Amino acid sequence: MQGFNMGRYVPPEYEGTTSANKLAGKNALGNRARKSGQGILTVRFEMPFAIWCTTCPKPTIIGQGVRFNAEKKKVDNYYSTPIFSFRMKHSACGGWIEIRTDPKNTAYVVTEGAKKRDTGEDKVQEGEIRIRTDEERERLQNDAFAALEGKVEDKRQALTNKTRVEELLQLQDKDWDDPYAASKKLRRAFRADRKVRQKNHEVTENLKDRMSLGMDLLEETEEDRKRAGFVEFGEMGGEGAIAKAKAKPLFASPDSKSTLAKKHRVKESRKTKTLEQAEKRRETLRLELSGNTRAATDPFLLGDKAWGSTNGHTGILSAIKRKRADGSISTRVDNEVTNEATISGGTGRTPALVDYDSD
Repeated sequence: MQGFNMGRYVPPEYEGTTSANKLAGKNALGNRARKSGQGILTVRFEMPFAIWCTTCPKPTIIGQGVRFNAEKKKVDNYYSTPIFSFRMKHSACGGWIEIRTDPKNTAYVVTEGAKKRDTGEDKVQEGEIRIRTDEERERLQNDAFAALEGKVEDKRQALTNKTRVEELLQLQDKDWDDPYAASKKLRRAFRADRKVRQKNHEVTENLKDRMSLGMDLLEETEEDRKRAGFVEFGEMGGEGAIAKAKAKPLFASPDSKSTLAKKHRVKESRKTKTLEQAEKRRETLRLELSGNTRAATDPFLLGDKAWGSTNGHTGILSAIKRKRADGSISTRVDNEVTNEATISGGTGRTPALVDYDSD
């Protein structure tokens, strides 16, 4: 049974005595431990602070949080705590950067290829007290010149502090030269502020009661007034506003205006379509009536040229066909119709009547 080494072949004679990695001469960490013989392990290192790369032709900054594949190696010990070095390659210029741990100061130190970006955090600010280390105390005890420099610096600092304290005392004596007047001035200002605070408190409580607010409201500031001035609430007061409010539906949606506009447009479009359909029906009826009228007229008797016209008048000779007793057909020209057309003097066509006798 393979057990943990599932998928890796272990001969039966070595099973239970060694692992597949040892048998194959490989490390369990794979390619990360290719330099394990030199005590180097490849890890993912994240830059603890911003640094300047000194290998690049132009000053290049590497920001905090940038990650590299670094070679981790133990280089020294601080008492029983190991000091590790992280050596990585900058892909922009190909230079190597080395950063080491500093267990003494619980920090990281750049030792090669770069320098830490100076942000002023490590400098002692005014009013801060710098705690000396054991090495500095020992150096002050053994080195007379270092102790003398420290004493001179302490004397200068003490003189500066003494001058500042005397200035503060003079200001205090000036302000409290007449304690009764100073107390009266303070009480007057406090009394006026107290009235203002009470008034603001009453306004706030009334607002909370009206709005049913269960939270504390902060005091109004100038910035709040400016921001409130930028808000437009529309028309305030007047009969126009009352009429608009009454005309609005009680449960109108936020986009009721757009809905009404859409309904109006739909109605107009429906109205237009109705008119178009009515016009189309009228045109269809007109064409049908004109077609029926043309069909009622004999199309073979309507010609452009007159047949038998005289004196420039257009006329059509009408004839009546009758069937004789012997079976032959005789045609007689109707002079009355022809004369009637000539007397009218019109150029219009006179409809001809043809009588077809039938058996």
